[in-house]
Amino acid sequence: DRGQTTRHANDPLVARMKEHRWFRRTAWVLAFLVTSVVAVWGWAFASVQRSTMARAMVWMEADVGDRFRFPSRPIPAGERVSPLLAGAEMDLEAPLAEMGAGPLDRFLRANDTLAFVVVHEDRLVYERYFGRSERDTLQTSFSVAKSILSTVVGIAIDEGRIDSIDDPVTEYVPELLERDPRFERITLRDLLSMSSGLRYEESDVPVPWGDDITTYYGVDLRAAALEDTVIEGPPGAVFQYNNYNPLLLGMVVERATGMSVSEYVSTRLWEPLGAEADASWSLDSERAGFEKMESGFNATPVDYARFGLMYLHSGEWAGTQIVPEGWVAESTGTDADTDPSGFYQYFWWIDAERPERFYALGNFGQYIYVAPDSDVVIVRNGRDWGVENMAWVALFRRMADDLSQRG
Repeated sequence: DRGQTTRHANDPLVARMKEHRWFRRTAWVLAFLVTSVVAVWGWAFASVQRSTMARAMVWMEADVGDRFRFPSRPIPAGERVSPLLAGAEMDLEAPLAEMGAGPLDRFLRANDTLAFVVVHEDRLVYERYFGRSERDTLQTSFSVAKSILSTVVGIAIDEGRIDSIDDPVTEYVPELLERDPRFERITLRDLLSMSSGLRYEESDVPVPWGDDITTYYGVDLRAAALEDTVIEGPPGAVFQYNNYNPLLLGMVVERATGMSVSEYVSTRLWEPLGAEADASWSLDSERAGFEKMESGFNATPVDYARFGLMYLHSGEWAGTQIVPEGWVAESTGTDADTDPSGFYQYFWWIDAERPERFYALGNFGQYIYVAPDSDVVIVRNGRDWGVENMAWVALFRRMADDLSQRG
């Protein structure tokens, strides 16, 4: 009856039993949640070499340490090293003072710089390393890798391995037609100029999926290029930075040359360049063995400088015409007649205020700035941006202007 129920409800023993049941249930729920979290993260840590999602969960945001996380393929430099002579060190403080900043060394160190190299008239006039970096330390380049890829596409065309940049991508990757016949309308030029019309969505929230995650952390980037690409609009109409484009071009180079991209870069670019050190290209995975075409090239800053000097000299360096002069002019020019952008050509950015100058650009402020009118090449590698992109470009521009005025 009601009295009996009331007595039980007020019984301290009954209350303690209910309290114990609540604690037990809560403990079971917490144990389940903890076990689930541990199991998920245990799976993720164990799966970083075979799961894109696991990499995104464990490695999280990209950083310069990714060079040590991904497997890589060596790019031998060869036996002959081209000269990169040291000149008298030049005072580069004036351009920085114009920006209201302090001494250059202090500015570079304070803004997460790892290496800063300036070449004027083929002479090293400034060379600094920070954060335990040294001259022979490989620096990862992120999207500077795209400019390397653009270079070997030009070489492959010159060798007749690729007929033309107006070839449809399906001439080399016909499997794309099985999913959508419209891929036949996308040319190599559309891929190089970031106007392929392919969908590309970057996630604004930190989730372990999306196109940016797939193209950066993917464990089989060939499969991603073949299966995850979706046509969103007509090619050649709109500029959209898209990391599927270099993946497709990397497959074109592989198939056209019959070599891995790294082997082709080594034999056609790195050895003829007389690079000082072996480079490497990060791979998607040991199993798939495909270069991370969008971001994974690693080299020393002085070898990045050699690469920039080759472009400054219209594809020639140390007495060898490595890249066709016409390709250098076309890939770094401002002609927007055949593509929608005047500030971006074939995986090279154009300095809008000095359109005769151009630069390779990678995440966290990796730069190769080339100023042919001033006979200047500037290389900056960094752990992070430090300052925004256009502030770096303005500094490089002023440095090149200053050196040019000195003669």
